[in-house]
Amino acid sequence: MAERPNKTLADRAYHIRRNAVLMGQVQGQGYIAQALDIADVLAVVYFHAMTYRPDDPDWEGRDRFLLSNGHYAIALYAALIEAGVLPESEIETYGADDSRLPMSGMAQYTPGMEMSGGSLGLGLSIAVGKCLGLKRKGSKARVYTLFSDGELGEGSMWEAMMSAAHHKLDNLVAVVDVNNMQADGPSTKMLGFEPLADKLKAFGWFVQRVDGNDIEAVRAAFDAAKNHAAPQPRMIIADTLMGKGVPFLETREKNHFMRVDAHEWTLALEALDAGRPA
Repeated sequence: MAERPNKTLADRAYHIRRNAVLMGQVQGQGYIAQALDIADVLAVVYFHAMTYRPDDPDWEGRDRFLLSNGHYAIALYAALIEAGVLPESEIETYGADDSRLPMSGMAQYTPGMEMSGGSLGLGLSIAVGKCLGLKRKGSKARVYTLFSDGELGEGSMWEAMMSAAHHKLDNLVAVVDVNNMQADGPSTKMLGFEPLADKLKAFGWFVQRVDGNDIEAVRAAFDAAKNHAAPQPRMIIADTLMGKGVPFLETREKNHFMRVDAHEWTLALEALDAGRPA
């Protein structure tokens, strides 16, 4: 597969999806539907929005990315590999004993993983704390955090939202992945959260809602979040499609943990390659 000297954001997203499918193939499982749906957002985060040094993941001046939904770790590993923070050779170690790529994100194991996300609903609270700390140090770094729509049912999320607005944390950019699926079924049926944008605005946030699989719309949203002048936290609501980029997974019955048969991993790679951006 030939490399391209100047990759577009769409090509970055393609590689992130491909890395994730290759890791899923290693174990025969993984939260691949979520990895595919959030790849466009991660491409913009790591190749347009954030400041970091791939060869120095702990650089003090870096922007931080917090993965609240730790089961999306396969997606973040895929992005970190594409970004050069992790070597491509580690794809083969995904989920293995002593691997730096456990199936759920663990900060102590993986360079570039800023928090352990096994318990849902904590990422935004940790982000608030990090933002406060960075402001006290006079740092210009931002904190980006991703969480899932199912986490909106956690009270800690709304406490964090109030705290972020109260402290005028303009160094916080949060993204909620609205794929409308959690462990027990469709998120909106488990605990209704709409009208989400209106609620977040009422909590004091600068809010944008975009098609999370429209990479140019996502890029524009991150630019607007960065350039927004008011002293308030920023929220991007990203509506996404589980399995995006692999047609037979896009149309498969939605499930929190989508099953992929052994022969289908190769078919998924072929589908991604066929749809690779020109």
